[in-house]
Amino acid sequence: MSEQVVLTEIDEGILIITLNRPAAKNAVNKAVAVGIAAAIDELESNPELRVAVLTGAGGTFCSGMDLKAFVTGELPIVDGRGFAGLCEYTTRKPLIAAVEGYALAGGFEIAISCDLIVAAEDAKFGIPEVKRGLAAGAGGLAKLPKQFPLRIAKELALTGDFISTQRAYDLGLINSVVPSGSAVDAAKALARKIAANGPLAVELSKQVVDNAQDWHSSEMFAKQQAIIEPIFTSHDAIEGATAFAEKRAPRWTGR
Repeated sequence: MSEQVVLTEIDEGILIITLNRPAAKNAVNKAVAVGIAAAIDELESNPELRVAVLTGAGGTFCSGMDLKAFVTGELPIVDGRGFAGLCEYTTRKPLIAAVEGYALAGGFEIAISCDLIVAAEDAKFGIPEVKRGLAAGAGGLAKLPKQFPLRIAKELALTGDFISTQRAYDLGLINSVVPSGSAVDAAKALARKIAANGPLAVELSKQVVDNAQDWHSSEMFAKQQAIIEPIFTSHDAIEGATAFAEKRAPRWTGR
């Protein structure tokens, strides 16, 4: 039986997605890309799932593209989803990267394709593609300048050097720094906070934040209203207000 290169498990409405090629530092080949895309499909289609945590087995998040597979002509992409079945796709539900060890090249691009990043204090990030005569075309060049100071993004892209968790945190790229070995637990704790909220409100709020940076100031409120209007007439909005008045936890339906 072949190794299952992407593992999934469900924990109280949280989907845990684990890249499972520890001997290859979780390098992404075609099978991994297909596995991630399938896991994302499960997240999007299962109404019981509210948020996902993406991590890597064996103490490493992801070392990037599997170069051995690449030189044979294999491309680790999925049509409509891009590299790793994720980097050109925006999920409807929140996705949290839990980073231990290295998130390099395509691994870094996977991490910055997630909505939130929780990282171990000794983790390392970088897009060293230029050191191999390649370019960070899965988001390192295009997405990073939107998430990071421009000159720091250029420095990483042009030197290929790594950056520490603390430096990435100080510059606003990641959400929290945690002790080594605890990134998944910390990401799950963050996921539980999200999962406790109204699912429709979370989904549509995320949609606005994902798109607002590309909106002109003259149109942003109209575009926002078109997205969030269903929240205010939803069953969950009434339930949230009622639960607050009755001093109880809300019972969300996603409607």
